[in-house]
Amino acid sequence: MRTKIFYIVLLAVFLTWGSSSSYGQVTSSNSPTPNEKLIKVTPSDSTFKSKKYLESIVEYYGKSYVKFDQKKQIITIMDEAVLKYMDYELKAGIIVFDYKNDEVYAGRLKDTAGNYIQYPVFKQGATVVEPDSIRFNFKTKKAKVWNSRTKQQELNILAEISKKENDSVYFMKGARFTTSENVEDPEYYFLARKVKFVPNKKVVVGFTNMYIYNVPTPIAVPFAFFPITTKARSGIIIPAYGQSNSRGFFLQNGGYYFALSDHYDLALLGDYFTNGSYALRAETNYSKRYHFNGTFNLRFENQISGERGFPGYAKQNIYNIQWNHSKDAKSNPSSRFSASVNLGSSRYFQQSLNINNLGSQLNNTLSSSITYSKTFNTEPQINITASATHTQNNQTQQIDMTLPTLQGSVDRIFPFAPKSGVKKGIIQNINFQYNVNGRNQFTVQEEFFFRKEMFDTAQIGMQHSIPLQTNFKLFQYFSVTTSLNYNEVWVNKTIRKDFNVTTNEVVTTQVRGIDAFRTYSINNSVGTTIYGNFKFKGEGRLKAIRHTIRPTLTHSYTPGFDQYYDNYVSNSAGTVLRYTRFESGIYGAPSNSLSNALDLSIVNVLEAKVRDRDSTKTELKKIFLLNNLTVGTRYNFAAPTFRLGTFNMTGGTSLFKEKMSVNFAAVFDPYQLDASNVRVERFLWDNGGFLRMTSANVTINYTFNSTGEAPKENVQGLRNGGRGDNLFGANEEINRMEDKVEKEDTFAGFYKSIIPWDINLAYALTYSNDKGQNEITGNSLMIAANTTLTSKWTLGVSTGYDFKNNGIVATNLRINRDLDSWSMNFNWSPFGLNQFWGFFIGIKSGMLSDIKWDKNSQPDRTLR
Repeated sequence: MRTKIFYIVLLAVFLTWGSSSSYGQVTSSNSPTPNEKLIKVTPSDSTFKSKKYLESIVEYYGKSYVKFDQKKQIITIMDEAVLKYMDYELKAGIIVFDYKNDEVYAGRLKDTAGNYIQYPVFKQGATVVEPDSIRFNFKTKKAKVWNSRTKQQELNILAEISKKENDSVYFMKGARFTTSENVEDPEYYFLARKVKFVPNKKVVVGFTNMYIYNVPTPIAVPFAFFPITTKARSGIIIPAYGQSNSRGFFLQNGGYYFALSDHYDLALLGDYFTNGSYALRAETNYSKRYHFNGTFNLRFENQISGERGFPGYAKQNIYNIQWNHSKDAKSNPSSRFSASVNLGSSRYFQQSLNINNLGSQLNNTLSSSITYSKTFNTEPQINITASATHTQNNQTQQIDMTLPTLQGSVDRIFPFAPKSGVKKGIIQNINFQYNVNGRNQFTVQEEFFFRKEMFDTAQIGMQHSIPLQTNFKLFQYFSVTTSLNYNEVWVNKTIRKDFNVTTNEVVTTQVRGIDAFRTYSINNSVGTTIYGNFKFKGEGRLKAIRHTIRPTLTHSYTPGFDQYYDNYVSNSAGTVLRYTRFESGIYGAPSNSLSNALDLSIVNVLEAKVRDRDSTKTELKKIFLLNNLTVGTRYNFAAPTFRLGTFNMTGGTSLFKEKMSVNFAAVFDPYQLDASNVRVERFLWDNGGFLRMTSANVTINYTFNSTGEAPKENVQGLRNGGRGDNLFGANEEINRMEDKVEKEDTFAGFYKSIIPWDINLAYALTYSNDKGQNEITGNSLMIAANTTLTSKWTLGVSTGYDFKNNGIVATNLRINRDLDSWSMNFNWSPFGLNQFWGFFIGIKSGMLSDIKWDKNSQPDRTLR
């Protein structure tokens, strides 16, 4: 157990009582009288003289019996008795207050059936004790408590006898500690025979062991010493153990936790396998209220498979770095900083011995972004952003990184507009702005990451752009925008191409030095919005359909910049070709071809207005039938061939109260294919056709459940680069399965007519026909389902089927059992390269999270 097990012996905290320094004389009558309200005895009551002085005012109340014995100086209160003295409050069935000896006794009563009722409740500040009976001396502060019941954080505590000797030493006997809500009959508890407690210093316990349903278990310690602190404390993290088929026995997730401060912590963890494999991890969480919060994880694994000198031996090092940081916008509204980093070995989530999440394993891309931005509230406003980005393909292992990117922009300036009022006309709407983008970019294979080879690929450049535009209304219904865009690019590298007569090949030489090119383009667009309303009569729910069409026609003109092109000989025959020295530049290259194109885009939105099923609502309800259907094409007047471009269509809609989302896209080619399936410049309609679909894709996601609530997001799965919808199951780190089952409401019975469930479906279909193949290239269905059969049992499954390859894809089965204070789960991935099963049972409480048992088949990853 970690050192935080000392919490199980904190029963005596309730005994830390203080005292008051005021004095008052007691006065009252001698005869017992029933009281209808709380009686206050104050120093000003002079009807009774006594040699014994109290330290404060006494307030007491009894429902049926109150006796004041003046001679013995004892107050006896019965039936819902209440006594308030100094900062103590005592409620019980019977209270006997001996103010002569500064002692009080409180106990229970029996009802007519012989059952105990009105248990004592002793309060002092925020501390509450509920014993069977209690005796306490206000002067010496000594106390004896029988069967006290109290709660310290998540622990419910019941002790047979508790004694307080003085303000610094406490003793307890037969103390039971449990996180069960039923402290009288818990499903489990820890029994400490003897306990000595020194407040704010230490706890010493004798033999302590666990009981499950009053049956002792072998889980025990002969004695223990625990230092006490009110703050988080550092301690050892006990590892889990097991056996792997290919790596031998192992200890996993053992280490040390450092409670460094109230704002940040650190956990150092490690794994060790008897074949020599090991792993190291550092994890920290940090936060400062109203300023920032974040997490940082660093993971490294040295993996060995097989035996050295034998076939099948392999060794590899993999790592992963994750950093997530967010800044509170209220701390400084003019500056922002954020980080989302996920970089490392391309095979980490496929090969890691500590990760079991199909979504992360199937992800093909890792990405990172660190961004700082600053806004200067000048006139005009200036924005500056510095960022570093990283994109990594896990299949090709290619890394693209910008370190850094600097962006600046000056807000739009309207030189001819009035200082106040609405801008009217072409002249007043003329505006321009300035944008600058500087970038240092690297493209490298993973094996050369942050090595000399990576820095040799550095491309540094800067792009300046000044868009000058204006807009106005034409014939009241058309919006016209015209713009002139100037662009200037600086780079640190260019190329030169020469023909080598000796080797008979073209040689490309990299030329270092600052060079630049400048381009410009002109764009004019006109658009409008057309509304069509179709109303329906009758008593039906459908009242109207509204069709919104937004056509936009854009003309763009970009001249050819042939001045940036040179000639080179491409072969021994002396063939001369053209090239630009800015090829493969960080911001692209200028074109030497004239472009004079006309683009057409039509956006359609279809919505219905229906009468609400609730007859009390008179306003019509709006339902989107088609959220977006966009069709577009291009015609380039300056192109030598294939002037008419392809027709592109995209769209999407939501169905079944937005539980199902459908997105689709298609590309249509107007040109024919010859006998060799090569595109030729002949239109399909010349032979009676129209358009040929060259590619298409459809994705359907359907999420629904019995409650109608949104599913819980898989945050760690998103951080790992996987999915956040639990389609492949929740993210898990092996042997670190804490708080697996959330606390539920009290079980209402053995049968529920409505069984909670949720289902998440994802269907994807892709089609290809660019060369006449007419082929379905992808066709798969994924499903994730969860159900709560009873208040205690939860079942889940994630699976799918690939209709293209006729096979079951990644599958995961989950079974969870709520054992009140404990949780149990079984996780199984039976198919594929990532076969795995794991069993876990442990206490839910984070305070006792080390009391658990894990058993799993350590996934034997194939090293590649």
